[in-house]
Amino acid sequence: MDDAERLRSGPAAAVRDPQLFEEFYRRHVDAVMRFVARRVDDPHTAADLTAEIFLAVLDSAHSYRPRLGSETAWLYGIARNVVSSERRRIARETERDLRISGRRLLEPDDIARIEDKLDAESPGRLVLAALARLPEGERAVMELIAVDQLTVTEAAAALGIRQVTARVRLHRARKALREETDCQTAETNSTAVQACSAGTETPDTPLLYVARGEA
Repeated sequence: MDDAERLRSGPAAAVRDPQLFEEFYRRHVDAVMRFVARRVDDPHTAADLTAEIFLAVLDSAHSYRPRLGSETAWLYGIARNVVSSERRRIARETERDLRISGRRLLEPDDIARIEDKLDAESPGRLVLAALARLPEGERAVMELIAVDQLTVTEAAAALGIRQVTARVRLHRARKALREETDCQTAETNSTAVQACSAGTETPDTPLLYVARGEA
Protein backbone atom coordinates (compact mmCIF):
# COMPACT_ATOMS: atom_id res chain seq x y z
CA MET A 1 0.00 0.00 0.00
CA ASP A 2 1.49 3.36 -1.05
CA ASP A 3 1.15 6.63 0.86
CA ALA A 4 -1.86 7.75 -1.16
CA GLU A 5 -3.73 4.52 -0.45
CA ARG A 6 -2.82 4.67 3.23
CA LEU A 7 -4.21 8.20 3.42
CA ARG A 8 -7.46 7.18 1.71
CA SER A 9 -8.06 4.43 4.28
CA GLY A 10 -6.26 6.08 7.19
CA PRO A 11 -7.40 8.00 10.26
CA ALA A 12 -8.23 11.28 8.48
CA ALA A 13 -10.64 9.47 6.16
CA ALA A 14 -11.95 7.29 8.99
CA VAL A 15 -13.12 10.20 11.15
CA ARG A 16 -15.30 11.44 8.28
CA ASP A 17 -16.95 8.09 7.60
CA PRO A 18 -18.45 5.88 10.36
CA GLN A 19 -17.91 2.72 8.35
CA LEU A 20 -14.26 3.53 7.69
CA PHE A 21 -13.80 4.37 11.37
CA GLU A 22 -15.27 0.99 12.34
CA GLU A 23 -12.82 -0.70 9.97
CA PHE A 24 -9.96 1.40 11.36
CA TYR A 25 -10.97 0.47 14.91
CA ARG A 26 -11.17 -3.25 14.15
CA ARG A 27 -7.84 -3.09 12.34
CA HIS A 28 -6.01 -1.64 15.33
CA VAL A 29 -7.94 -2.37 18.54
CA ASP A 30 -5.96 -5.50 19.41
CA ALA A 31 -2.61 -3.73 19.01
CA VAL A 32 -3.81 -0.77 21.09
CA MET A 33 -5.19 -3.05 23.80
CA ARG A 34 -1.86 -4.91 23.97
CA PHE A 35 -0.03 -1.58 24.26
CA VAL A 36 -2.25 -0.60 27.18
CA ALA A 37 -2.04 -4.07 28.77
CA ARG A 38 1.73 -3.69 28.97
CA ARG A 39 1.21 -0.61 31.13
CA VAL A 40 -1.79 -1.33 33.37
CA ASP A 41 -2.99 -4.46 35.13
CA ASP A 42 -6.68 -3.71 35.68
CA PRO A 43 -9.21 -4.77 33.00
CA HIS A 44 -11.56 -1.82 33.61
CA THR A 45 -8.71 0.66 33.30
CA ALA A 46 -7.45 -1.10 30.17
CA ALA A 47 -10.89 -0.93 28.57
CA ASP A 48 -11.37 2.74 29.48
CA LEU A 49 -7.94 3.77 28.20
CA THR A 50 -8.41 1.88 24.93
CA ALA A 51 -11.70 3.70 24.36
CA GLU A 52 -10.08 7.05 25.19
CA ILE A 53 -7.27 6.41 22.72
CA PHE A 54 -9.72 5.92 19.85
CA LEU A 55 -11.66 9.00 20.93
CA ALA A 56 -8.38 10.93 20.82
CA VAL A 57 -7.96 9.76 17.22
CA LEU A 58 -10.93 11.97 16.30
CA ASP A 59 -8.98 15.06 17.34
CA SER A 60 -5.57 13.94 16.07
CA ALA A 61 -6.41 12.28 12.75
CA HIS A 62 -5.08 15.24 10.76
CA SER A 63 -1.59 14.70 12.22
CA TYR A 64 -0.99 11.28 10.64
CA ARG A 65 1.79 11.26 8.02
CA PRO A 66 2.33 7.90 6.25
CA ARG A 67 5.93 8.78 5.33
CA LEU A 68 6.82 8.94 9.04
CA GLY A 69 5.61 5.46 9.92
CA SER A 70 2.72 3.05 10.18
CA GLU A 71 -0.73 3.75 11.55
CA THR A 72 0.16 1.54 14.52
CA ALA A 73 3.22 3.64 15.36
CA TRP A 74 1.13 6.81 15.13
CA LEU A 75 -1.51 5.26 17.40
CA TYR A 76 1.17 4.30 19.92
CA GLY A 77 2.17 7.95 20.13
CA ILE A 78 -1.43 8.88 20.96
CA ALA A 79 -1.75 5.93 23.33
CA ARG A 80 1.36 6.93 25.22
CA ASN A 81 -0.04 10.42 25.81
CA VAL A 82 -3.38 9.02 26.99
CA VAL A 83 -1.75 6.55 29.38
CA SER A 84 0.57 9.25 30.74
CA SER A 85 -2.38 11.58 31.30
CA GLU A 86 -4.22 8.84 33.17
CA ARG A 87 -1.23 8.24 35.41
CA ARG A 88 -1.05 11.94 36.23
CA ARG A 89 -4.77 12.02 36.94
CA ILE A 90 -4.56 9.10 39.35
CA ALA A 91 -1.53 10.63 41.06
CA ARG A 92 -3.57 13.76 41.81
CA GLU A 93 -6.51 11.88 43.27
CA THR A 94 -6.77 11.24 46.98
CA GLU A 95 -10.08 9.40 47.10
CA ARG A 96 -10.32 5.88 45.72
CA ASP A 97 -13.97 6.44 44.88
CA LEU A 98 -12.94 9.10 42.39
CA ARG A 99 -10.89 6.51 40.50
CA ILE A 100 -13.78 4.10 40.01
CA SER A 101 -16.73 6.46 39.60
CA GLY A 102 -18.20 6.84 36.16
CA ARG A 103 -16.68 3.67 34.72
CA ARG A 104 -18.78 1.84 32.19
CA LEU A 105 -19.86 -1.64 33.24
CA LEU A 106 -18.08 -4.55 31.60
CA GLU A 107 -19.69 -7.88 30.88
CA PRO A 108 -18.00 -10.95 32.43
CA ASP A 109 -16.86 -12.07 28.98
CA ASP A 110 -15.26 -8.65 28.39
CA ILE A 111 -13.41 -8.83 31.69
CA ALA A 112 -12.17 -12.36 30.96
CA ARG A 113 -10.97 -11.35 27.50
CA ILE A 114 -9.10 -8.31 28.82
CA GLU A 115 -7.62 -10.29 31.71
CA ASP A 116 -6.23 -12.77 29.16
CA LYS A 117 -4.49 -9.89 27.39
CA LEU A 118 -3.19 -8.52 30.71
CA ASP A 119 -1.73 -11.93 31.56
CA ALA A 120 -0.17 -12.26 28.11
CA GLU A 121 1.50 -8.86 28.41
CA SER A 122 2.84 -9.31 31.97
CA PRO A 123 6.43 -9.82 30.68
CA GLY A 124 6.16 -6.44 28.97
CA ARG A 125 5.13 -4.82 32.25
CA LEU A 126 8.19 -6.35 33.94
CA VAL A 127 10.45 -4.86 31.28
CA LEU A 128 8.79 -1.45 31.59
CA ALA A 129 9.30 -1.57 35.36
CA ALA A 130 12.98 -2.35 34.74
CA LEU A 131 13.24 0.75 32.55
CA ALA A 132 11.78 3.06 35.18
CA ARG A 133 15.22 4.22 36.34
CA LEU A 134 16.10 5.72 32.95
CA PRO A 135 15.59 9.45 32.21
CA GLU A 136 12.17 10.12 30.67
CA GLY A 137 13.38 10.80 27.12
CA GLU A 138 15.58 7.72 26.94
CA ARG A 139 12.95 5.54 28.59
CA ALA A 140 10.29 6.62 26.09
CA VAL A 141 12.43 5.62 23.11
CA MET A 142 13.48 2.33 24.69
CA GLU A 143 9.88 1.46 25.59
CA LEU A 144 8.61 1.92 22.06
CA ILE A 145 11.50 0.03 20.45
CA ALA A 146 12.30 -2.76 22.93
CA VAL A 147 8.81 -3.38 24.29
CA ASP A 148 6.37 -2.18 21.63
CA GLN A 149 8.55 -3.34 18.72
CA LEU A 150 8.60 -0.10 16.73
CA THR A 151 11.48 0.85 14.47
CA VAL A 152 13.66 3.83 15.36
CA THR A 153 11.91 5.83 12.62
CA GLU A 154 8.46 4.94 13.95
CA ALA A 155 9.45 5.61 17.57
CA ALA A 156 10.78 9.04 16.58
CA ALA A 157 7.52 9.83 14.77
CA ALA A 158 5.41 8.62 17.71
CA LEU A 159 7.35 10.85 20.09
CA GLY A 160 7.59 13.83 17.74
CA ILE A 161 11.41 13.89 17.72
CA ARG A 162 14.07 13.59 15.01
CA GLN A 163 15.40 10.16 14.08
CA VAL A 164 18.94 11.13 15.05
CA THR A 165 17.67 12.18 18.49
CA ALA A 166 15.91 8.84 18.89
CA ARG A 167 19.07 6.96 17.93
CA VAL A 168 21.18 8.93 20.42
CA ARG A 169 18.67 8.31 23.21
CA LEU A 170 18.48 4.62 22.36
CA HIS A 171 22.27 4.34 22.45
CA ARG A 172 22.43 6.11 25.81
CA ALA A 173 19.66 3.96 27.25
CA ARG A 174 21.27 0.69 26.18
CA LYS A 175 24.64 1.85 27.51
CA ALA A 176 23.13 2.80 30.88
CA LEU A 177 21.30 -0.52 31.13
CA ARG A 178 24.42 -2.51 30.23
CA GLU A 179 26.39 -0.68 32.92
CA GLU A 180 23.67 -1.33 35.47
CA THR A 181 23.40 -5.02 34.64
CA ASP A 182 27.20 -5.35 34.78
CA CYS A 183 27.15 -3.87 38.29
CA GLN A 184 24.33 -6.16 39.33
CA THR A 185 26.17 -9.17 37.93
CA ALA A 186 29.28 -8.28 39.92
CA GLU A 187 27.26 -7.81 43.11
CA THR A 188 25.43 -11.12 42.75
CA ASN A 189 28.35 -13.33 41.69
CA SER A 190 28.83 -14.49 45.25
CA THR A 191 25.27 -15.88 45.35
CA ALA A 192 24.94 -16.98 41.72
CA VAL A 193 25.55 -20.66 42.45
CA GLN A 194 22.84 -20.75 45.10
CA ALA A 195 20.38 -18.93 42.84
CA CYS A 196 21.01 -21.30 39.94
CA SER A 197 20.72 -24.40 42.11
CA ALA A 198 17.38 -23.09 43.38
CA GLY A 199 16.21 -22.54 39.79
CA THR A 200 15.55 -18.83 40.31
CA GLU A 201 16.25 -15.81 38.13
CA THR A 202 17.87 -12.60 39.29
CA PRO A 203 15.30 -9.84 39.97
CA ASP A 204 16.34 -7.81 36.94
CA THR A 205 16.50 -10.54 34.29
CA PRO A 206 14.19 -8.42 32.03
CA LEU A 207 16.66 -5.55 32.38
CA LEU A 208 19.45 -7.83 31.17
CA TYR A 209 17.49 -8.81 28.05
CA VAL A 210 16.74 -5.18 27.17
CA ALA A 211 20.35 -4.12 27.70
CA ARG A 212 21.45 -6.84 25.29
CA GLY A 213 18.79 -5.87 22.76
CA GLU A 214 16.98 -9.18 23.18
CA ALA A 215 13.68 -7.87 24.51
